[in-house]
Amino acid sequence: MTVLVPSNSFAQLTFTLSLAPVLFCVGPQRGTGRAASDPFADATKGDDLLPAGTEDYIHIRIQQRNGRKTLTTVQGIADDYDKKKLVKAFKKKFACNGTVIEHPEYGEVIQLQGDQRKNICQFLLEVGIVKEEQLKVHGF
Repeated sequence: MTVLVPSNSFAQLTFTLSLAPVLFCVGPQRGTGRAASDPFADATKGDDLLPAGTEDYIHIRIQQRNGRKTLTTVQGIADDYDKKKLVKAFKKKFACNGTVIEHPEYGEVIQLQGDQRKNICQFLLEVGIVKEEQLKVHGF
């Protein structure tokens, strides 16, 4: 079981700190003479049952900044492609700014200014980087 948290650092830090007391308070059970079982053991059992190719999706997300400003993030592009060259092409074609950031959970993520979800989908399909079934678009 995976818990998705907004990728901004403050929310992730708050979420991580709020779980810290819960994760580290598990100790031996009194009266049974044996150690407590892992309360999160069942959560990882279902991960083996995911369909093959699940990790091959490209996730396109949008995040609200302040006011009307938004960020579009692209996660899951194969390492075969140079992400910096893709960002350069995105910036030129969509007339926006962008960068490649290192996300602690998702790895290298492309970040673009504005709502570029449709543009990115069209571009990736036209160039042939991805098939339509592999795209997952998230957001409002």
